[in-house]
Amino acid sequence: MIAHVRGRLLEKHPTRLVVEVGGLGLDVAVPVPTSQAVGAVGEEVALHTTLVVREDALLLFGFSARAERDFFLKLIGVSGIGPKIALSALSGPPVEDLVAALRAQDIPFLVRIPGVGKKTAERMAVELKDALTEFEAHALPGDSRRIEVDAVAALVSLGYARALAEKAVRRAATGAEKEPSVEAVVRGALATLSAGRRP
Repeated sequence: MIAHVRGRLLEKHPTRLVVEVGGLGLDVAVPVPTSQAVGAVGEEVALHTTLVVREDALLLFGFSARAERDFFLKLIGVSGIGPKIALSALSGPPVEDLVAALRAQDIPFLVRIPGVGKKTAERMAVELKDALTEFEAHALPGDSRRIEVDAVAALVSLGYARALAEKAVRRAATGAEKEPSVEAVVRGALATLSAGRRP
């Protein structure tokens, strides 16, 4: 497997890079955050990579962080999740948000990933919930991102629209104590929503 690539950046696109290595131009599919993180065309770039072998193609995927590559490999190991959907997942919310959503079995959050329906989201949650040990640093129980994900899920279960719930939770989390609990953030968000204030 090609696990790492370092070379000169020849082309840069939102989800694709061309990297010159030893006189060869490698076409590397990347998530949007990786494309944003690398330098300008002509500069040196280093990527954590994985090679996906198909009957009709050899596909190279690159990531600016090792955790993103490892999470990508976890995703494509789920039935129904191919490289395209996995790349879309990593082009949206940060890895820590995805990990928190999987641990919390937050299906509404997961179905927002392009190409992921309810059944696929449920399968992801079941198959990956107990396979995230190496990502615990991204989803500790007291982590603020996990708290916000859980608080949004609680508000959605009460009937609030997700977009409105997310704004209210962000506002409540910003104004909460140094180490807020899910309950405290939910109470703060409900206070904002019930008062009719704009989140």
